[in-house]
Amino acid sequence: MSGIEIVNGIVGAVFGILFATLFQQPLQNVWSTVRRRSATSLRSLTYRSDGTVSTWSSFSLGPLHTSALIVEGDGTHPIAPGAMRLQVLEGEVALPDDMAPWRAEIAAEEELRGQDPAAGVRIWNGPRYAVESLAVSRTPLDEQPDVLVRLRPTDYFTFLAAQQLDRRLPDGSTPRARYLDPGDPLSAPAFLQCSFGVNVAVVTADHLLVVNRRADQVRSGPGLWGASVNEGLSRHIDSAGRHAPDLHDVARRGMREELSLESHEYALSLLALVLDVDRRQWSAHFSAHLKDLNGEALRARISRGVTDRWEHQSQDYVPFRPADVMEHLLRDDRIHHWAPVAPALFHLALVHAHGRGAVERAEARAVRRAGRTGRS
Repeated sequence: MSGIEIVNGIVGAVFGILFATLFQQPLQNVWSTVRRRSATSLRSLTYRSDGTVSTWSSFSLGPLHTSALIVEGDGTHPIAPGAMRLQVLEGEVALPDDMAPWRAEIAAEEELRGQDPAAGVRIWNGPRYAVESLAVSRTPLDEQPDVLVRLRPTDYFTFLAAQQLDRRLPDGSTPRARYLDPGDPLSAPAFLQCSFGVNVAVVTADHLLVVNRRADQVRSGPGLWGASVNEGLSRHIDSAGRHAPDLHDVARRGMREELSLESHEYALSLLALVLDVDRRQWSAHFSAHLKDLNGEALRARISRGVTDRWEHQSQDYVPFRPADVMEHLLRDDRIHHWAPVAPALFHLALVHAHGRGAVERAEARAVRRAGRTGRS
């Protein structure tokens, strides 16, 4: 190697070090800006319908059809805690003038119910959150999800009023027809999306999936079979008006209140963000695997008291194997009695534990068996 080549090599190395030192942070800032911009533009680029057939489809399993749309996540890898963020905006959600009387009706009914013990359980108007908008992007290097959900304050009576999507307005239309676009399921005003919660699939140490049936007296999905744990975000409990809620903390609260389980007793994984497009209810889907408690021990724990016992009326413990869970989902006495997001939740939990290939093979066999049974 000549002296000139050596000198050129040294000069090149020095310039390389100077370039990395001077420009590394600006380049990182550029990547961060690109990521933020992609988050704001993704909705219009990816969530668009072609005008006739939506580019999105809700979860189905053979003859089992649901309104659960998996917006982000597929179960194969958990979503990192910091990758799904919530931001609370100022200004409460307000119903349109022609829907506001519906909320007033609910408030008046509950006031009367509180004065008459024979009228049934009174529903309290708890502070909640409505979903204003959603931004989804990928980190530039490892393409991990980056999800930002923007929320606005609302309350339970507004949620109940907004759930009347097919009630006639004074002009003869319905909120569903007036405000929702079937070709763009993620586009909806915040006042129709006054529900955000978590659903958890709990698996015991001896590999049993906990399946709960909702109580008949609850307002949302009474009598339906669903998640092991279902918990809505509360402005009063989960943020106290000072900070945005943390979804993992909400899931832990649900585990404690509904199953009397503490955070050190299980491993918690965030699997997906899901929307019930029929009822406009958002959900973060989790799986929780108990470290030591088996099914018998969990039943004994519950028998000694749980905070929210009234929310569920019965439980099943299903072997957490793809074939067994699929057969349970397609049972004749269950197939039409699932909460809309539950089958997708259990599918994602199975994929997370057993892998996509094994789960899809079991699903295909279960669907074939269900078809033969239906023809017989």
